[in-house]
Amino acid sequence: MRRLTRKKALTLVKELDAFPKVPESYVEASATGGTVSLIAFTLMAALAFLEFFVYRNTWMRYEYEVDKDFSSKLKINVDITVAMRCQYIGADVLDLAETMVASDGLKYEAVNFELSPQQRLWHMTLQHIQDRLRVEHSLQDVLFKAALKGSPPAQSPSEDSSSSLTACRIHGHLYVNKVAGNFHITVGKSIPHPRGHAHLAALVSHDSYNFSHRIDHLSFGEAIPGIISTLDGTEKISTESNHMFQYFITIVPTKLNTYKVSADTHQYSVTERERVINHAAGSHGVSGIFMKYDISSLMVKVTEQHMPLWQFLVRLCGIIGGIFSTTGMLHGMVGFLVDVVCCRFQIGIYSHPEAPLAAPDQQEPLLPADQPQ
Repeated sequence: MRRLTRKKALTLVKELDAFPKVPESYVEASATGGTVSLIAFTLMAALAFLEFFVYRNTWMRYEYEVDKDFSSKLKINVDITVAMRCQYIGADVLDLAETMVASDGLKYEAVNFELSPQQRLWHMTLQHIQDRLRVEHSLQDVLFKAALKGSPPAQSPSEDSSSSLTACRIHGHLYVNKVAGNFHITVGKSIPHPRGHAHLAALVSHDSYNFSHRIDHLSFGEAIPGIISTLDGTEKISTESNHMFQYFITIVPTKLNTYKVSADTHQYSVTERERVINHAAGSHGVSGIFMKYDISSLMVKVTEQHMPLWQFLVRLCGIIGGIFSTTGMLHGMVGFLVDVVCCRFQIGIYSHPEAPLAAPDQQEPLLPADQPQ
């Protein structure tokens, strides 16, 4: 009884065999089949190699959510060079609540406005990258993943006296409230005022006004590698003494999480506007550089993602199995078509034989049965 049950179980297992054995007499190797197999194996290896590079590659995923952080401070990183002497200009921040932020974190350094050859090369490279970012925004994903650390070449100590340095480099950082505000650089040092703030500009001659400037760096939040801010590399040259430059900035909080960097930072977009101040012509205002910023209520989460190993194995099996079955079907169809063509060709030969025609004066010989007795 046990033997019968075991025999039935083995029979059932054999019936479930999805890979039946084919006798060797049924398998016939041919040069055509070998060529097709070689092409198929080569194609499998090439596609598997390319799929491995796809597996190693990563991509950036963007998610959007409401920014719920309103109590923290916003850090402003500044590095701007203005074509005026440091004693003639002042920089500070006035937020939407009319709160004047102390500018103790900013440093004023007398420099030359003209760049050295190395600095000019760096500046031109930065402008070229900015142009490409405006055309192809996906280049920012490459910068996110690369996390390149870049900074302009340091200025070499000048042998000239401080009196010959006609420009002022304002650099450092400020901590402001996380509300809309106005960072500006204008004539005169800022002084506290009960109703806001003011700049002491009465002692500065209008002939010395020159707000031509170069923004080497302007960012908000934590400065991390891999992000080139929108205004980095901007250079404006003014031909008039009384000139107003305005930058309307929209700041977007950003959480960046890559395999190299994980930090909270900010990105921003800019709209620029400039005009000459001429009170006689009706163009009123204050000469200077004004950066009016506002903070978006949405936050962007940028995450670097990678293909899972199981998905890579599934795609690899699909490539190998798909090519193997497809080439087998194509080889079988080609063989069937060749057999059909050859069969029809042979049938045509048999139905139209090229037999020699008999001469008219020749008679067919009589068969023995036809001879007269």
